[in-house]
Amino acid sequence: MFEVIILAIALSMDAFAVSIGLGAKKNGVNQAIKAGVFFGVFQAFMPLIGYLGGKGVLGWIEAYTHWVAFGLLVLIGTKTLYEGLQEGIEEDISHVTNKVMLMLAIATSIDAMAAGFSFTLLAINPYIACLVIGTTTFVFSVGGVFIGKQSGTWLESKAEIFGGIVLILMGIKFLLF
Repeated sequence: MFEVIILAIALSMDAFAVSIGLGAKKNGVNQAIKAGVFFGVFQAFMPLIGYLGGKGVLGWIEAYTHWVAFGLLVLIGTKTLYEGLQEGIEEDISHVTNKVMLMLAIATSIDAMAAGFSFTLLAINPYIACLVIGTTTFVFSVGGVFIGKQSGTWLESKAEIFGGIVLILMGIKFLLF
């Protein structure tokens, strides 16, 4: 379960970073709850899709699963790390509608779908893992809006960099252990 919590924290960093950007626009409680719900639901649902897809191909790649998990997590981590070093899209968003929130939720949760594949390699209940990921993302997203409201965007990229590094380390762990 420890691995699931670490994975949940790492995967929630994209949503956390976007939430900080949203909060920097001085959005309040309603925006925080909206961000938490949108990001939390998508972060919970996407790994389930990845898990189910991974189960479907597990028989074909069973001998190479540790390499596949390593590759996926390092790829996702590298992408997240790169995004943390770039300027965020949320700086260009002036009015946060439900459509914008939907697009942001999908964009921040695509990585979680790929990470859901690793559930086939862990001795965990994937439904509980998805619930933990969704709940963690909800909490980080709500908190991110309030942090952004108080501090601006200075923490935004640091959250993505942290998440990327953790995902890369988890990938290396799959390969070595």
